[in-house]
Amino acid sequence: MTKLRHLIWMLMAAMGLLLSTSHSYAQSQDRGDQPGLVADDSYQLDPEWQKQMVLYRTNEPPGTIIISTAERHLYLIQPGGRALRYGIGVGRDGFQWQGLLTITNKKEWPDWTPPPEMIARQPYLPRFMAGGPGNPLGARAMYLGATVYRIHGTNLPETIGTKVSSGCFRLVNADVTDLYNRVPIGTKVIVRQKPEL
Repeated sequence: MTKLRHLIWMLMAAMGLLLSTSHSYAQSQDRGDQPGLVADDSYQLDPEWQKQMVLYRTNEPPGTIIISTAERHLYLIQPGGRALRYGIGVGRDGFQWQGLLTITNKKEWPDWTPPPEMIARQPYLPRFMAGGPGNPLGARAMYLGATVYRIHGTNLPETIGTKVSSGCFRLVNADVTDLYNRVPIGTKVIVRQKPEL
């Protein structure tokens, strides 16, 4: 009888462990990266996040990119006190940063190799994923300086306007393709966390 009780107890402990492990795994899934999911191109962005020409005062020359993580907008400076404004997804709390960089590389349908730090936080991610419609980097990527950060597309358009990434800036694929075609390698990129006064 003692052996039966011991066996039942062991089975219950194993089931509890299995359930708690699967529950914590489900909680650790990051909504921001879903490899293999193909973007819904019919998804309609809220007007706040749609690409539009806006008035924008700055001393920066036309062609400069200014990213405001607080506003969740990317501005491509145009002549005459204007800018093309794109809605973006930005880094989650703790993954936001600021700085002055340049675009050092550009790729169409880029491959994705999550950095070791990201794999440590999200062990379910693939170690490599070829470029294509199901790739979380989307249709285009512009690499920022010598960092691991990029301005890129997404296979999750509903994440635009949210704090979701590990520090990169994501746009819907149509917008990132538009931006990609407008800016050359060497473009100055200013990342700000707080709006200017």
